Amino acid sequence: MKSYAGKTVAVVDDDVDVQELVEAFFRQKDFKVLVYGDAESAMEALEADPSVWDVALVDLHLPKMSGLDFTLAAKKITQNIPIILITTSKSAEMAVDAIEKGAYDFIVKPIHFPQLYISVQRALHFKNLQGDISDLRTHVKNLKNPHGSIIGKSPRFLDALNISKRVAPTTTNIFISGESGTGKEVFAKYIHNESTRKKGPFVAINCSAIPENLLESELFGHAKGAFTGAQDKKIGLFEEAEDGTLFLDEIGDLSLPLQAKILRVLQEKKIKRVGENQQRAVNCRIISATHKDLISEIKHGRFREDLYFRLKVIPIHLPPLRERREDILPLAETFMRKFSLENGSTAKKFSTEAIEFLLSNSWRGNVRELENAVERAVVIAMGEEILKKDFMLDQFESVDFSEDSMLDLTTVENKGFYVPYSADNIVTLEEVMNRYIEYTVKKNNGARDKTAREIGIDRKTLYKRLSKASESTLEN
Repeated sequence: MKSYAGKTVAVVDDDVDVQELVEAFFRQKDFKVLVYGDAESAMEALEADPSVWDVALVDLHLPKMSGLDFTLAAKKITQNIPIILITTSKSAEMAVDAIEKGAYDFIVKPIHFPQLYISVQRALHFKNLQGDISDLRTHVKNLKNPHGSIIGKSPRFLDALNISKRVAPTTTNIFISGESGTGKEVFAKYIHNESTRKKGPFVAINCSAIPENLLESELFGHAKGAFTGAQDKKIGLFEEAEDGTLFLDEIGDLSLPLQAKILRVLQEKKIKRVGENQQRAVNCRIISATHKDLISEIKHGRFREDLYFRLKVIPIHLPPLRERREDILPLAETFMRKFSLENGSTAKKFSTEAIEFLLSNSWRGNVRELENAVERAVVIAMGEEILKKDFMLDQFESVDFSEDSMLDLTTVENKGFYVPYSADNIVTLEEVMNRYIEYTVKKNNGARDKTAREIGIDRKTLYKRLSKASESTLEN
């Protein structure tokens, strides 16, 4: 086995004889040795520097804090230090329990030093392997996708990504434009994580999702009693994003009065909570986004030109998915792996026809629509291969969507599985999944194991889905 000379061994034992014997043995093997007479002093050293030791030898029966309690506390600080417990034969059962709770190994007194030496070497070898595995996982992840959750290789997409990477370390305001579903918030998070503010918070708000009368309070906060219902003071998102990034999504939907207040904050770097006169300094980077054409909004008097230029110091445009078709398949395959794992189904692949469908679809909802479509296909697919029909387009085309002909999800005989849809009767994806499983169980005359195999999920997931469907039926 590899030599670990030079590594640091901690000895935590109140028995002076044990301290001296263990210290002398490991110093002879060219280890560094740190000795502690109680768990409290050892814990102080570990809290001050979690990398202070490479391996720890800890007496199970210490005064005040036991070896087991020490192990539990140490594992909360760091998972990287293997702990070997020293115990008596009478307490071996407790040592086994400690191993289940995080200790690496135990040695029974009187200490057999060759055995202890082997245990320490194995612990250090195990620690090295853990580090190698962690490095390998990071390396493989970076090979697959060096930009984290951002996936794409088309020229226009890479242009947007390269600009984002270049401006991320600055403090300049950034404006991201693009259709709904193109990944504006994903890019904003990427810029934040690549910036000098990455240790600060990333705070996001969709300006179109909050009623106008509440939005000002959300952004700037309010004083106690500022308005009806304001029973306590509240800090706003500008303050929450201190030393971090505030992402203002759909900023094109802000009212003109709020636009004026946002402009003042950008100019003065100060905010006033609703109901207060006191100005408070704020320090956050602003990234804003919208799917609207703000030039057109300015011409029609719906957006302030001065605010537009304040926000759009660095413009980044995200192209729609139909203009970056070479990114469709890598995105779809990523979503397929993700949803296969989440739903406990076997690894899948797209059939040739499914790939042709993916590449030819216009994807008006962009990446968001693609993600939803792939999730639906993963759930519906009955084998290891996802077929074009699993995207359920042929079923939609064959159904009359008028109110008088709405079909029940699970009672269509000899026609396959249909999902009715209308503007007044939207079926959730959760309901589709549960009803499809119900339908397949009925088709198989209640044979659940066969159903699980056909659908491509494990039995446990199948039973959970059936249980959810039953609960939904009872609630309705």
